[in-house]
Amino acid sequence: MNLNKLMTSIRNIAIIAHVDHGKTTLVDKIIHASKIFRENQESGELILDNNDLERERGITILSKNVSVRYKGVKINIIDTPGHADFGGEVERVLKMADGVLLLVDAFEGPMPQTRFVLGKALGLGLTPIVVVNKVDKENCRPDEVHEQVFDLMFNLDATEEQLDFETVYGSSKHGWMSDDWQKPTDNIFALLDKIVEVIPEAPAPQGTPRFQVTSLDYSSFVGRIAIGRMYQGSLKEGASMGLTKRDGSIKRVRIKELQLFEGLGRQKVEEVHAGELCAVVGLEGFEIGDTLTDFENPEPLPRISIDEPTMNMLFAINNSPGFGTDGKFVTSRHLRDRLFKETEKNLALRVDETDTEDKFLVFGRGILHLSVLIETMRREGYELMVGQPQVIYKEVDGSRHEPIELLVVDVPEHVSGKVIELATQRKGELTIMEPKGDQQHLEFDIPSRGLIGLRNNVLTATAGEAVMNHRFKEYQPFKGEIKGRSNGSLISMENGPGTPYSLDKLQDRGTFFVPAGEDLYTGQVIGEHNRENDIVVNVQKGKKLTNMRAAGSDDNSKIAPPKKFSLEEAMEYIQKDEYLEITPKNIRMRKIYLDENTRMRMAKKEG
Repeated sequence: MNLNKLMTSIRNIAIIAHVDHGKTTLVDKIIHASKIFRENQESGELILDNNDLERERGITILSKNVSVRYKGVKINIIDTPGHADFGGEVERVLKMADGVLLLVDAFEGPMPQTRFVLGKALGLGLTPIVVVNKVDKENCRPDEVHEQVFDLMFNLDATEEQLDFETVYGSSKHGWMSDDWQKPTDNIFALLDKIVEVIPEAPAPQGTPRFQVTSLDYSSFVGRIAIGRMYQGSLKEGASMGLTKRDGSIKRVRIKELQLFEGLGRQKVEEVHAGELCAVVGLEGFEIGDTLTDFENPEPLPRISIDEPTMNMLFAINNSPGFGTDGKFVTSRHLRDRLFKETEKNLALRVDETDTEDKFLVFGRGILHLSVLIETMRREGYELMVGQPQVIYKEVDGSRHEPIELLVVDVPEHVSGKVIELATQRKGELTIMEPKGDQQHLEFDIPSRGLIGLRNNVLTATAGEAVMNHRFKEYQPFKGEIKGRSNGSLISMENGPGTPYSLDKLQDRGTFFVPAGEDLYTGQVIGEHNRENDIVVNVQKGKKLTNMRAAGSDDNSKIAPPKKFSLEEAMEYIQKDEYLEITPKNIRMRKIYLDENTRMRMAKKEG
């Protein structure tokens, strides 16, 4: 039975939402409402965020496709990344959709990352439906949030039609949606009805086949699989086609297999018609953005443009004293293959080889974008070292320009002054300051390099109460020097475990990052000095033993607990002359040159 022939109509929708506004839960409920069950459904697992990192951070990094059937209509749901650092993903995903669901929290309202993705969607002319979620929460303000969404769309230059958007209210957690937030229902059919009614049917023009590759999948059986949208005509299994490349050339390819999205999986079909999202098996050497079309009369689609990277980091093989003890993949060939494999599907990422074969320059969209890659690699068993993140400058009319980001901070009113002070010290310009409940809402234009290490300082100054978000805005003329980290490092003098006795004696020199008993090596950064300069300390020294005993005096050293860093915090913390050593079990900071004399010689050379 050919399911495609029976289909009356298709709706392709992308879901846009800020981190933690309930997107994954909503998609789950839509799947359950359309009676697609899985064995683990009873266990209450979230179906979409199936990458460990996505679950832990509560963010969607890779976009996924799910399809449901409702009242004879097939609805293809495309999950978009909510964070601007994954701009490469966002751009491609939206190209596959005809409409968007904008999901916003009934208390928080639209957030900066939502703004970024929504701006792209409106620019592509997609039809929006607004879903105000979590209306069952205390102090929610659905009507105000609705106004805010209207203002946001107006500011993003939405068309008259887009501004006349439909709104649905509800709670995806409790599984209901309604046209009126004060009248709860017991199902989410109000939303599905709205999708069928408002989102335009996927156009299905006849003519020369045109299929654009917007993402890819990989299978150990069949290799790389092209995923994308059929814009015109139809594809048949076994057909010989043309693949148009970036340089304008065309290559002959054969379709081995076609798959349509059905529920949470894919189903093999013989033919795919315009309007469908599908997977094509058997295309050799394709890239994202290529068009699959007729070889004799090619009609390529415009290529997908992607946001440029704003930051780069040096990736190197791990050459620290204990290298190879934790990880499986430690050679430069392993590192090179893994990084180039990542660029195949991570479009906003670029890798350049350096003069030395064990170092690579990796360009990305920000600290989060790069840290997700590093964290994924260490979980896969890689060992590597990374340098301090560097911002990418551009020459415009002979003057140096740098990337500027929009920084949004929501903070309790009594500590807002500290946040303003910290941001302005880093060349941030306060553009908006307004109350939001008992919070103060602040917006700054700030250089990307000013953001490095800022989160740490803001959270310390506000006792962890600030909520920060940022996204790339534009390149502007260089804003001048920004003072970096003012404290120097405490560096281990010798190899071996630190003793409680030595750590206790050195407490007045600064804050330590390592506990007593942890194995250390010469040149490892083990703490932050109270002053501006780096100092080398001996923490391996034991207590001199005498034949006099004092009851209990050996154990009464009271050591402050070590300061712990997350991967992102450590990336933001290190200095120019330091590396971050990353293994599956540890994240350590170290000096690039482990030997003190070499460090001094190099510092003189550069100074």
